[in-house]
Amino acid sequence: MGDTLEFNEIYQEVKGSWNDGRLRFSKQNVVYKSSKTGKVDNIPAGELSLAQWRRVCLGHGIKLSTSTGHIYKYDGFRDTDFEKISDFFKANYSMELTEKDMCVKGWNWGTAKFSGPLLSFDVNDITAFEVPLSNVSQCATGKNEVTLEFHQNDDAEVSLMEVRFYVPPGQADERQDPVEAFAQNVLSKADVIQATGDAVCIFKELQCLTPRGRYDIRIYPTFLHLHGKTFDYKIPYTTVLRLFLLPHKDQRQMFFVISLDPPIKQGQTRYHFLILLFSKEENISLSLNMSEDDVERRFEGKLSKNMSGSLYELVSRVMKALVNRKITVPGNFQGHSGAQCITCSYKATSGLLYPLERGFIYVHKPPVHLRFEEISCVNFARGTTTTRSFDFEIETKQGNQYTFSNIEREEYDKLFDFVNAKKLNIKNRGFKEGMKGKIDEYSDSDEDKHDAYLERMKAEGKIREEGNDSDDSDSGSDESFNPGEEDDDIAEEYDSKASASDSSDEGEGSEDDSPKKQKVEKPKVVKEKKERKPRKEKKQKDKGGPKRPMSAYMLWLNSSRERIKSENPGISVTEISKKAGEMWRQLGKDEKEEWDAKAGEAKRQYDIAKKEYRESGGGDSSISKREAKKSAGKKDDKKRKSSAGDKERERSGGNESFKSKEFIETSESSSDSDHKSKSKKKRKKKEESEEEEEEEEAASTPASSEEESD
Repeated sequence: MGDTLEFNEIYQEVKGSWNDGRLRFSKQNVVYKSSKTGKVDNIPAGELSLAQWRRVCLGHGIKLSTSTGHIYKYDGFRDTDFEKISDFFKANYSMELTEKDMCVKGWNWGTAKFSGPLLSFDVNDITAFEVPLSNVSQCATGKNEVTLEFHQNDDAEVSLMEVRFYVPPGQADERQDPVEAFAQNVLSKADVIQATGDAVCIFKELQCLTPRGRYDIRIYPTFLHLHGKTFDYKIPYTTVLRLFLLPHKDQRQMFFVISLDPPIKQGQTRYHFLILLFSKEENISLSLNMSEDDVERRFEGKLSKNMSGSLYELVSRVMKALVNRKITVPGNFQGHSGAQCITCSYKATSGLLYPLERGFIYVHKPPVHLRFEEISCVNFARGTTTTRSFDFEIETKQGNQYTFSNIEREEYDKLFDFVNAKKLNIKNRGFKEGMKGKIDEYSDSDEDKHDAYLERMKAEGKIREEGNDSDDSDSGSDESFNPGEEDDDIAEEYDSKASASDSSDEGEGSEDDSPKKQKVEKPKVVKEKKERKPRKEKKQKDKGGPKRPMSAYMLWLNSSRERIKSENPGISVTEISKKAGEMWRQLGKDEKEEWDAKAGEAKRQYDIAKKEYRESGGGDSSISKREAKKSAGKKDDKKRKSSAGDKERERSGGNESFKSKEFIETSESSSDSDHKSKSKKKRKKKEESEEEEEEEEAASTPASSEEESD
């Protein structure tokens, strides 16, 4: 058996919420690390006193008790893990892993037992459920009842608010009420903060950014008390995850950040971080409210009774000693200006981003802390408003995305080198070609001629450029509307220069009678539009012909596509093309020659098939169809041109036949009368011609009759 046992996806219940993490058993200790918060439980092997294997809702679980009174429970094991863990405990811890059954009868009466930090409710000496007393926020008593109220967890979908226990009278000594005895046992281990006794020290009027305001901070042995003008907050040291001491970019101020889990609450607002702002120039002298012996025994030389120095140093030193956590400071990163942070914006608020040795932290509104181990990838994106800045995007393994925008482009080199040194996955490596003059420093595959994705993008770009060029050439022939610039080409609606026919119809005396010249409408001359150039017809593909052969790279890609998908599950189509391009570049010369030979053979087969296809007359029909379309198009163009010319001649056929709108309106009645008189004249002429014919017939008829009589 090995020296260690490791298990993934092991769950720890925290106030009704299941947090997953990793559990490792070693000869020296038992270590559990939460994936959500990164908090580590380190249990020395010498302190283990009891180990139980139990059936729980998430499979099987382990309950570990220590000699110091702490109890740890981890769930999510399989049934087959029991033998492996049991053998490991026997060999390394000299301890039996005992199996313990839980009562599932559903009875609601039994015996309450207090064992360390747990309240166990047993039915027939079998545990039905256990209540961690550290989750109790309040304990209230009645006549025969004890009510337990619990701390709420925002991450839990369903929260347990309270539990009531009925305590029958006469179970304890007559000198002590059984209800009060039950409540005292609960309160002795419950997480009920009561500000009793004297504070270790007090810091007056400290500037706090979140929650905003000035607060007096009272340091108690087990909790931190923030006293402000409006609100008070009591923060147990057990809820403190991390401490940060960060220098401001102006080098005159310091941030002291306290990470909290669970957060402090004010109404519906949750504060996961407590941020204090100090001036470097502010110094104080501090005296602890404890004797020197107590200070030495309690803090083991970390603190002394009387201290003096900068305010931020003393606050951080006292918090480190009481919380027993390390203080995180910026590492070796230095930005373009020499500061250990980068100015940026997050959610439309300006702040500072600090690259740390094991993560990033952003202050201050809202504060964000991201550990490297929970980061899936980072992305360098172009600025949305200007090219002088860029965006830094961080995507976590849980799917959350954080975008820090408006970062000066001078910070790119430093940030990129830092991310690269920490071996974080850069999502768009080589994409930032516009940030620097040298493209090679930002791209490692742009010049690869075998990058299928890049080739496709270039082809689409060429097609768009050709389309834009043809649109530009077409649009160049169109006339744009520019008021005031076409006076010479297009006549005004009313012009003093009237045509000869108009003036004669209107009358010669009208101009003499009026002092001003009457405006007469002049016909509009429509400018002839230039003909549009026909677009270039794309070469139509012969559907019946043989398909073109694939290149050596495409043949290799088709054969390797499934292998790439299996080696990289969940990879996108574009990422497959990029990955294939990188793999193709890494192929040896011999392997590429093999695929070149296959491509050459495919080309020869294509040439033979194409020749046979043309000899059989397969391509003639398509060619004749294209020629017929072209000739039909030319005829349509001629028809359109001739019809346009006729219309133009009708519009501007000269002054003799043209009549303006004004003339037509004024001469409607006269034209009608003229038309009637002309028709009357025609009828008269017709009648006269008929009478003359009748007279001629009459004159000829009598002469013939006389001859007959004679």
